[in-house]
Amino acid sequence: MSTPSRSEATGDDPVYDLAPDCTIEDVEEGACYRATVNGVVEYGVFVDLSASVSGLVHESNLDGSYDVGDELTVRLVDVRENGDLGFESIDATDRETVQVDHEPDITATDDLAKRVGESITVEGELVQIKQTGGPTVFTLRDGVGIVPCAAFEAAGVRAYPSFELGDIVRVTGRVERREGALQLEVESLDAVDESDEIRERLDSALEEQATPHDVQPLVDWPALETMQDDLEAVATRLRRAVLENRPIRIRHHADGDGMCASIPIALALERFIKEVHGDPSAARHLLKRLPSKAPYYEMEDVTRDLNFALGDRDRHGQQLPLLVMLDNGSTEEDVPAYEALAQYDIPIVAVDHHHPDPDAVDGLLAEHVNPYLHGEDYRVTTGMLCVELARMIHPEITDELTHVPAVAGLTDRSEADAMADYLALAREAGYDEDDLQSIGDALDYAAHWLRYSAGESLLTDVLGVDAADDSRHDALVEFFAERAARDTDEQLDAAMPHVESATLDNGADLYRIDVERHAHRFTYPAPGKTTGAIHDRKVADSDGPVVTVGYGPDFAVLRSDGVRLDIPQMVEELEAETDGGVSGGGHLVVGSIKFVKGMREEVLDALETKMGAAEIDEELGSASVAGFED
Repeated sequence: MSTPSRSEATGDDPVYDLAPDCTIEDVEEGACYRATVNGVVEYGVFVDLSASVSGLVHESNLDGSYDVGDELTVRLVDVRENGDLGFESIDATDRETVQVDHEPDITATDDLAKRVGESITVEGELVQIKQTGGPTVFTLRDGVGIVPCAAFEAAGVRAYPSFELGDIVRVTGRVERREGALQLEVESLDAVDESDEIRERLDSALEEQATPHDVQPLVDWPALETMQDDLEAVATRLRRAVLENRPIRIRHHADGDGMCASIPIALALERFIKEVHGDPSAARHLLKRLPSKAPYYEMEDVTRDLNFALGDRDRHGQQLPLLVMLDNGSTEEDVPAYEALAQYDIPIVAVDHHHPDPDAVDGLLAEHVNPYLHGEDYRVTTGMLCVELARMIHPEITDELTHVPAVAGLTDRSEADAMADYLALAREAGYDEDDLQSIGDALDYAAHWLRYSAGESLLTDVLGVDAADDSRHDALVEFFAERAARDTDEQLDAAMPHVESATLDNGADLYRIDVERHAHRFTYPAPGKTTGAIHDRKVADSDGPVVTVGYGPDFAVLRSDGVRLDIPQMVEELEAETDGGVSGGGHLVVGSIKFVKGMREEVLDALETKMGAAEIDEELGSASVAGFED
């Protein structure tokens, strides 16, 4: 706006009527304005030209008496160094009135740190509306970041009640720091007429920002190359969720590979959230990592997750979350839980290496990464995949993670072609193979006692990431690994005398044990891992194929070396051929099944027959049973 100076003003000059969102930048000394009295004092009246432009008409410059709410025409005669404005009242008869709309300079949210204490304007989409006991907090994204905007009507009273999630708005307010986080204290919040144009710009910026980083895999491995596009699609989903202020809930196996998968993803997301929000505490509200004992998404877990998600939506105005399944989520057993989430349109992505049921789950998954879908198998562990995924989200994390794929491979006993390269990378980072195995043992041991707790700081220290103290990392690994070895030896001392042996029809040695009766309960190792430890000892003492079955009243855990069991196929056949209520799953050589107690002998006998008919493949070794524990 260009207005004349006071010395140039004449009776022909217009009177400017400022829009409510006009600021001090929209006025000039010497120009005339419509004003409203907002206060009367002995020495004059205070007037408002807009919501944020006010000043004093001194009694010496006042042409009459006024009350609060009266309108008058004033000329701006003085702009003082401290920003105070001085006016004089004038006769506006026959003057033209010109409406002035404010066209503010829009500030990007990534510039707010430079504008603390200033009044600025931001423009974007409302992605969260939270009513506190004091102000209403509107969270706005503008294409480069996210900022909370606090508007106060009255304690606990919703400000600007007509606005909803997804609205495109313009917010003017003062930038402040509250407990280390940037916040905009709202002076005005308005709808934007050109919202379609702005939304298109925001969506374009969101798409660009959500694009994952182009990183080269840590090792040269064709198996990774086949899944690169799938991993990039998941990375895009995760980065987009952060940019949209959507909570992310990570569910993962409570075993070594599951933690080698989930911890890097959680760390990468935490750092990306801090970049977008500029708020050190934002990740605490937007990101949850939760272990699952079962090798699939149980109804108990999904019910709990739904309850928390709906509560956060109602209490904190959050969107419903994106669910991330890691090292599980690919099987038909996941379907009931997925169908529960579908009632609320909660998106799900899965990164897994268990034998999948794509016909059952793919219609319920937004993204699905699994080596079996590309002609590979379980030897490509989820931890290996997720380290690459974490680097796509936040590549600066790379140096902390170079040993993690080797830990994942050793804990899941991967015989992948790339293991030698991963072990070499770990050696460069200061870890030999014994060190890595101890880390895996320590992770499994800690996870057992943590049960349903994520153990955030403890497990990052054990894994040796997120700036873990080296001396504490070494001490924790040594302590937990030694405890794991001691407790395993004590368990085997009790169990080994009760192992029964037989020879299957295909010539393989079969070892069976009732782990419910002949192993310590409610301690480490659990039945599945106990079965695995027994199996390892039998394999070491044998020159031929070995199958081990650890069973209880209503479950059995299977391990095989040299026999192609195809456990998912056997489960399907047992379900059809018996009345045992059989369910379960796993890999070709490791898995678990469940059945009704009264049919245990019939199911185990039928299982033994199928194992005896299975193909001998002496090159086929077993993976870790962790994750298939009862």
